[in-house]
Amino acid sequence: MSATSSPSDSQPAAVVWHSDLLKYRFSAEHPMAPLRLDLTHRLIESFDLLSGENVRIIEPPVATDEQLQLAHAPEYIAAVKAASSGGTEDEEHGLGSEDCPIFPDLHESAARIAGGTLAAAEAVWSGEVRRAVNFSGGMHHASRKAASGFCIYNDCAVAIQRLLDLGAERIAYVDVDAHHGDGTQSIFYNDPRVLTISIHETGFALFPGTGFANEVGGPEALGSAANVAVPARTGDAGFLRATHATVPQLLRAFAPQVLVTQHGCDSHHADPLADLRLSVDGQRQLAFDLADWADQFCQGRWIATGGGGYNPLKVVPRAWAHLTAIVLDAPIPIRAEIPQAWVDHVTSLTADELTGDMSSAPEDEEGRIPTTMGEGADVWWRSWEVGYDPSDPVDQAIMATRKELFPYHGLDPWFD
Repeated sequence: MSATSSPSDSQPAAVVWHSDLLKYRFSAEHPMAPLRLDLTHRLIESFDLLSGENVRIIEPPVATDEQLQLAHAPEYIAAVKAASSGGTEDEEHGLGSEDCPIFPDLHESAARIAGGTLAAAEAVWSGEVRRAVNFSGGMHHASRKAASGFCIYNDCAVAIQRLLDLGAERIAYVDVDAHHGDGTQSIFYNDPRVLTISIHETGFALFPGTGFANEVGGPEALGSAANVAVPARTGDAGFLRATHATVPQLLRAFAPQVLVTQHGCDSHHADPLADLRLSVDGQRQLAFDLADWADQFCQGRWIATGGGGYNPLKVVPRAWAHLTAIVLDAPIPIRAEIPQAWVDHVTSLTADELTGDMSSAPEDEEGRIPTTMGEGADVWWRSWEVGYDPSDPVDQAIMATRKELFPYHGLDPWFD
């Protein structure tokens, strides 16, 4: 299939996976625990999602220095390598901090994540697959010259630049992590070929303290960055309203050829590192929406990644199993029971294996091991057509973004 063919339900889809991805492990106590990936993969396998005729498994290669330089400065890559081999703190490049401590496999394990998303992007652009997911990816805080927020190499940015080099003229990146996708935005801030959209908890309340409506792109790319900074404690209805009131309108106007998405699930109400109130059901709905928009606006070309998410028992496996199933056109019913084999495995984990488990958020003291794939949440939201409520903090955030961004794309902030 050529890069301009129409999508077809019979086309293959891909999942990036290899057990070596579990080597991205800062420390036993660090919240970016490989347990989140291991349990996600086990849950995906327990639903037999990977055995389909049209499913392709991409074993992630370690990205070369040349490939990493698509998004990162050579001196930064050299600094990561030096830190990996010598364990030396490098404040200038964000290495050795509390967020990004140094460990011996730092360079290779981070480069493998980047290599996986890069390979997924190449497979989608070539037409080998229609969609692909790398739930180990989504390292959206890494900038061109520095690590940040648990992220060493920005796999999404590497993949986006590779797509541009392969001939893509317009790429949209949509980030629904609780935290602002600052690194990806910064790398493409002055590139009009890349539209970055981030819906996240306001930077007034949450790391990294950026992502406000007035961040709209550099002087050569005004209108290429969109940020909806919703208030803390926003739940499914508010977050979905914010997404639907901005994302499809901008995608329709921008007409991207490929959609790259970041699905951090730290927006869940039981996540310990953010203050949003989404459910697994709401996160699943976001994945459905982005799949639909990839079909509507990008001829089905979609590369999805994971991201944040620090409740490795109750939240991450379910959220990303749903994401993977949707990428594979085999959605899991929200009321489906979790296979007993997965529950038994989680129950059998020792205290040492659960070291670094961050699932004990205040709202999550009981029922840490789920038994169904949903939470019985009501994910209904008010569409923008219902009207703007000037007293609603979520609507205020939406309107701030629409007023800043929509005119650049020929859209009316009030009515489009």
